[in-house]
Amino acid sequence: MADKIKTTRTKELEFGGSIGALLMLIFLPGTVLYLLLTCNTADASVFQVPGPLPPLETLWNPFALTLLLGWMSLQAVLYMLPMGTNYHMFLSNQIGLILYLLAAFYAFLVSAVLAGVAVTLRVPLSYVYDHFLEFAVASGIISLALSIFLYIKSLAAPESALAPGGNSGNPLYDFFIGHELNPRIGSFDLKYFCELRPGLIGWCLINLCFLMKDIELRGSASLSMILVCGFQGLYVMDALWHEEAILTTMDIVHDGFGFMLAFGDLCWVPFTYSLQAYFLVRHPQELSTLAAIGIVLLNAVGYIIFRGANSQKNAFRRNPSDPSVTGLETIPTATGKKLLVSGWWGLVRHPNYLGDLIMALAWSLPCGLGHILPYFYVIYFTGLLIHREARDEHQCLKKYGLAWQEYCKRVPYRIFPYIY
Repeated sequence: MADKIKTTRTKELEFGGSIGALLMLIFLPGTVLYLLLTCNTADASVFQVPGPLPPLETLWNPFALTLLLGWMSLQAVLYMLPMGTNYHMFLSNQIGLILYLLAAFYAFLVSAVLAGVAVTLRVPLSYVYDHFLEFAVASGIISLALSIFLYIKSLAAPESALAPGGNSGNPLYDFFIGHELNPRIGSFDLKYFCELRPGLIGWCLINLCFLMKDIELRGSASLSMILVCGFQGLYVMDALWHEEAILTTMDIVHDGFGFMLAFGDLCWVPFTYSLQAYFLVRHPQELSTLAAIGIVLLNAVGYIIFRGANSQKNAFRRNPSDPSVTGLETIPTATGKKLLVSGWWGLVRHPNYLGDLIMALAWSLPCGLGHILPYFYVIYFTGLLIHREARDEHQCLKKYGLAWQEYCKRVPYRIFPYIY
């Protein structure tokens, strides 16, 4: 019966089509390599070429590859354990309900306990810092191998399982954007696993390794390092605790699982989002108590906006009659759903993005104002969220039509109040 559902060819190609996909296949790994090499230079200047590239043989570390595969295997085992809360979700291009087990936060707790044991036993976690570039290369290799497997697997998938945005018929573009929507091996959802587990939890583990290196070099971790690791740890725990929310994102419901998400989840996130902590090991920054308090307050403001907006949206989606959202104004749509037009969602169209960007700035400020490199995340994330917001707008206009146009009139600002 599933074969009777036909997925039409993708007509609107993003990222510049096949040429853009080819460039991104080179640009994304190249950016990771450039950032890490630059961070290792004495002045950490992004405006200077970071010296000659290290010999290729020095970038290949079988032990780093083995450790990464072991980490992914551990997370896969935790993913398959029968713990957590059942969640059923209907995917638009598949027949029936898909069962997800919400247990990512438990996987984080188990990982945290194991990391604590490693610290207690004096396992040299600083090895990750000393060989970080080799770990990044190994992660890129794993991402590429997974992407090739995913594309080959997608060629045998029924048409109903293909991604609406990754069925162009162009192999290069579909390989990059993702040909199959939610590829599974049995009940193991590969995309859902990679979205939250190995890369996101791995980001926290990498930060811990950098913190231990900081202690090894200076006898104690700096206040700047503690703030960065604390802020980012809170962010990851929040994402894992509210795991259900990931199931309604564009990554899950629209984008296929190809190189873009595989590389993003397994390499880009853990090896660029940890850049501030990596920077602070070699370029320590003194932070006054007053400055630290200000940065903590800024992060708190961002988190309140981010969490408040997402919680309001999720409560409304689950139950529009929930007491926390019953007093909010809404706009009815032709699909039978309603759009929030007050509360956080009456401030700007994407208040969660606003909170995200404020937190991103707070993560960078502990690195001081003398280098632009630690601010890569907030600069990149601003561009990413503006691009994602444009994709959201396009999809919402197609889905809600006149109701979305009315919402845009009522809430004219997209992310930044009175600016954009």
